[in-house]
Amino acid sequence: MITTDILIIGAGPTGLFAVFEAGLLKMKCHIIDALPQPGGQLAELYPKKPIFDIPGYPSVNAGELVDNLMEQIKQFQPGFTLGETAVTLNKVDDEWFEVITNKGTVHRAKAVAIAGGLGTFEPRKPTIENIADYEEKGLEYFVKEPEHFRNKRVVIAGGGDSALDWSIFLANVASEVTLIHRRNEFRGALDSVEKVQDLKNQGKIKLITPAEVTAIKGDGKVEAITVEKDGEEAFDIETDYFIPLFGLTPKLGDIGNWGLEIEKNAIVVNNALDYQTNIDGVYAIGDINTYPGKLKLILCGFHEATLMCQSVYNRLNPGKKFVLKYTTVSGIDGFDGSRKEAEKAVVKKID
Repeated sequence: MITTDILIIGAGPTGLFAVFEAGLLKMKCHIIDALPQPGGQLAELYPKKPIFDIPGYPSVNAGELVDNLMEQIKQFQPGFTLGETAVTLNKVDDEWFEVITNKGTVHRAKAVAIAGGLGTFEPRKPTIENIADYEEKGLEYFVKEPEHFRNKRVVIAGGGDSALDWSIFLANVASEVTLIHRRNEFRGALDSVEKVQDLKNQGKIKLITPAEVTAIKGDGKVEAITVEKDGEEAFDIETDYFIPLFGLTPKLGDIGNWGLEIEKNAIVVNNALDYQTNIDGVYAIGDINTYPGKLKLILCGFHEATLMCQSVYNRLNPGKKFVLKYTTVSGIDGFDGSRKEAEKAVVKKID
């Protein structure tokens, strides 16, 4: 059983920043996320795309922002349960909540903060007959362990950043990489498109456009895929793995069954105070919540995470006064024993 002060459901930017704000208040956090790595949409959908509305950063790549947030919270030593989905939420007693994942991992916390972005993500699946028969049998919707594809034949379908990035990466891992896209144009980062072009010119990536994968063949596992290319007869390509990367579909999932007040697929919160839901001790921050005037912006999620943590501190420490100071004045004490302080003013006589 995993116990913590605040259990955060969702490892996107809002959930990660909540760890920092909780750490300043000496509260421990543990994060659950259905994806295999932290970062939420930023890491999964567009890691190389620039973001322009983060204060102090005229432009920052989504993946870089995630890396910076992870570095920022490292001193507070959060725990992570990744690749698992929060399924049930129950109140154990007056002090503890219990959340169990789809893999049976039990978490107990004194407060729960739902920071699930737009909800849990399910891969967008191509419309191929009997596709479920090949899932985890050579058909993969995520690249969790690149070494799994070492010296194997891989077909990737898609035209976004994920398809481009993994084609580039696996070109030096797999024995053969084929990238298939239904259009000639790609919607990924320009440098990624150019890298794929270079690898195609070097013969390291086979590119088939405009085309679609229409069938999967194999006896108990993927052995070949059928491709339909504009103006040509359908043909088969032998392969060991087929990886369709068409993005993710957001859904509230099991969170929608927890007794929370839901409005248009979002969780209603009290934005006048602390972003608490209709369940005392359960909060919702970031894109997953709704209230009058709500803006789905990362910086708004940061603000909501800050006020949520202040509320949880008062909940866990009733009657205890906390004086909020700028970190430039108070410094930061990490749970790992580190101490970070701003430079002190120098007192010196001027002759």
